[in-house]
Parts: sequence; C-alpha cells; structure tokens
Amino acid sequence: MKEKQIKILLSAPRGFCAGVERAIEIVEKSLKKFGSPVYVRHEIVHNKYVVDDLRRKGAIFVEELDEIEDKSRPVIFSAHGVPKSVPTQADNYNINYIDATCPLVSKVHREAENLNKAGFHIILIGHKNHPEVIGTMGQLPVGSIDLIQNKDEAQNYDLKNGRKLAYVTQTTLSVDDTKGIIEIIKKRYPDIKEPSKDDICYATTNRQMAVKNIAKKCDMFFVIGSRNSSNSVRLVEVAKNSGCEKAYLVHSESKVPYDDINKCSTIGISSGASAPDILVDDFINQLKQKFSVITEEVEIIKENVIFKVPNKLN
Repeated sequence: MKEKQIKILLSAPRGFCAGVERAIEIVEKSLKKFGSPVYVRHEIVHNKYVVDDLRRKGAIFVEELDEIEDKSRPVIFSAHGVPKSVPTQADNYNINYIDATCPLVSKVHREAENLNKAGFHIILIGHKNHPEVIGTMGQLPVGSIDLIQNKDEAQNYDLKNGRKLAYVTQTTLSVDDTKGIIEIIKKRYPDIKEPSKDDICYATTNRQMAVKNIAKKCDMFFVIGSRNSSNSVRLVEVAKNSGCEKAYLVHSESKVPYDDINKCSTIGISSGASAPDILVDDFINQLKQKFSVITEEVEIIKENVIFKVPNKLN
C-alpha cells in the first residue's frame, strides 16, 4: 500500500520548443523523402532519447562532414547552428544539405553579421564550446567577436581595437545571469549597442519564469533533460536560485532518489526544451509506483509559436 502522498507541481510551459519540433520534423521528413540513411551533423537536439529514436529510424549522427561515408546522401545541420565554414565544406564535397538551425539562432547570426558589416566589434555572451556559440562565432572573421562567459570575464574585458562595441547572446542562457553580465558591460562601455530584441529565446525565458513561479513552494525540484542541454542545466540553476536548493537534473542515467523524495510533501517538475513529454510521463509513473501522487499543472503562459520546415521537404 502506498501511504506517502506527494504533490507534484508540474511547471508549464516545459519540454519541446518550436525550434526543437522543427528540427526533429526536418530529420523525419528527410528520411521519408530521401530514404535512409540521412546524416545529421552533431546531435540534432541535445537529448539522448530523441537522438536514439531518430537513429532507429535511419539517421546517422556525425560530428564532422568528413566522417560521412556516402557523400551522395543528404546531411542535416543541427538546431544549434553551424559556422559558415560548414556549408562551404558541404558545397566542396557536393553534399546536399538541409539546415535545421533554429530560426531564433539564425536571427542572432544575422544580427552579428550586420553589426560586423556596420563596423562594430562584437561581444558574444555564452558558454565556450557550446555548438551554438561555435556556430555564432563562426559567422564572422576571426578576431571580430569575443566570448564572455561570466561576470568576472565581463569585468576584465579589454577592447583593444578602439572600434564601436555591440553584444549578442546565446539563446539558451539564464535570463538572470545574463542580465548581471550585461549590467557590468554597460557600466564599463556605456555606448555599447544592444540587440533590438532580446536574444535569449522565448522558450528559454518562459521555462525559466515557470520554474521560478513554483520553485519556492517545492521541497525538491527535478528538471528532465540531458547533461549537455544548456537550457536544461540553466533550469536547475534557476530552481536553486529561486528558493529550492534541492534541484536536480534527471538525465538518461539518473536513478530516482526515492528516499529523498519520501521526505518531501511537494516536488516540482519541469523539462528542457529538447526533452520529449514521454520522459516526464515516465518519471511521474515511476513515482506513482512508490507514492500516492497528486499532480497540479501550473501554467504561466500559453505558447503558440510554430516554425515551418524548409519548402524542399514539403
């Protein structure tokens, strides 16, 4: 008999965003149109379940184009975006490629390019080695864009070339952390040009606000997502910073901490923008095996954004 009753506050919105849905649809439609295999450069989105599912359907994942054995097959670029050198390399190999870059990442790419053409030196706020950062920095000539990852780097940044300064940001950052970095940069460089519209994407912002909204009411908080998913890791940080110190990422190798949950009366659950609903359902079903569960969805905003797939797949 399940004696212990646990209340689950289910954060909403959570899970797939429009960019992720579009990227997965591009792979599935490509497999339908071209047959398998279809190659994908880098994980299409940062989630093991999604990648394994697409692999079963006939997608082959590679890190670089030179790993592709049959270059007559199409290749898809991941939702995170790629440096300009990658489409050039694909053209040199004569590979048919489909770009699944999230339109909101593409917006940052165009923004950086336009600023560069207008004579600005650019600061990119983001995380080193994240594929989105590599893609954005790879839109511009070397030396025309610098990466700042945290407040210390912002404090110590030194613009040596005397050009006008502008900044752009990675789309999946913590809204609060980024705000602190921007404040430091603006204090040091008051004339710095800001993006006309916030670069942090609507889905990242909404998921963080939704977690903030319930974190302080929770004894523990769980974010379903992958360890290499920037937006999932940020959600854990947001939960901790918003009043729930016991916040954890639930990834493919995680064990459910039943003993710790047993000491709770209320837990919170959210999921990263690349985590499918089935993983949230699985987690809740595991809890239902051990506890009597009451679930309440707490929604702060409805999302109705849809991004179309490229015409050549329709």
